[in-house]
Amino acid sequence: MLSHTRFRRRLAVAMASTLIALVAAACDSRNAPNTVETAYELPGDHIYPEGIAVDPRTGDSYVGSYATGAVYRAAPGATEAEIFLPEGADGRHTANGLKVDRAGRLWVTDSTRGVAVYDIASRNLIARFDVPGAGPRFVNDLAIAPDGTAYLTDSVGGVVYRVTPDQVREAGARGVPAALTTQFDLSDALARDRGAFYLNGIVADPAGNYLLVVDMVSGELYRIALTPGVADPIREVTLRGGDLTHGDGLELRDNTLWAAHNTIDTISRWSVTDDGAIATRTGEVTDSALSIPTTLVRIADRTLVVASQFDRGGPMGPGSPTTFEIVTVHGI
Repeated sequence: MLSHTRFRRRLAVAMASTLIALVAAACDSRNAPNTVETAYELPGDHIYPEGIAVDPRTGDSYVGSYATGAVYRAAPGATEAEIFLPEGADGRHTANGLKVDRAGRLWVTDSTRGVAVYDIASRNLIARFDVPGAGPRFVNDLAIAPDGTAYLTDSVGGVVYRVTPDQVREAGARGVPAALTTQFDLSDALARDRGAFYLNGIVADPAGNYLLVVDMVSGELYRIALTPGVADPIREVTLRGGDLTHGDGLELRDNTLWAAHNTIDTISRWSVTDDGAIATRTGEVTDSALSIPTTLVRIADRTLVVASQFDRGGPMGPGSPTTFEIVTVHGI
């Protein structure tokens, strides 16, 4: 049962969201010219892309296939991506969250298993980390903190795993998969149903003080303190002007947060306070051309979004997909 304080807060958010929706209806972005346009295409008929990452050294972007586990690469200015890691490589069944770290390594999550770390230059597998045991899991997205530590969400387990740089080196030296370990457990905060999907996108504060992780069912955003010794490290972020229902991938640059809302074909933008305690919605784009956006990434002033088409013969519905694309979204 919700406390009176929490109920009033959600009621206020709902009223604010309704007001914003009424205002947005007068200038619906779906009627704006060229809001969404193709950045580049992905080869394949049933790949259903899910994650995207950018190598800041080269500007190359990497996209993972939820359906096959393949990873694609597109150079700046390319009109079509190429296969970087073939489907099924290293026993990978899916490719969800992707990130490139400062050491030039590509991290690829497999929802059914864990995460694999690759050297971009050689395409060789450096290390792999698996969820131990046989319980429910869905390793979804990841963020890399300034110190090189990776944090990964488990949408079914309701936890955040951690992999440190030392663990990568040790696992690589042993040459066998290591076990993922839980760093933060959000089960109590989520009040989740067993087997349901909750935690999704995750980002790290550029200063290394906290993580932000979204609960796509309730639309809430959680701040997880990374500073040692914090008595209560997991707290709800105060959201003003809307919520993050259906929130999927996140992108954080300085104090600006972007979120992909998958089933409502929306990208939202938020202004976050320095301490990560308050996020205020400052803009959004809704367009059916986003085709169930699962995540996004910023390159300079461009917003690249994964148009998954999950509802066209993929995991969210029947039908037939069209050409799979990464799109550029303007105005956000």
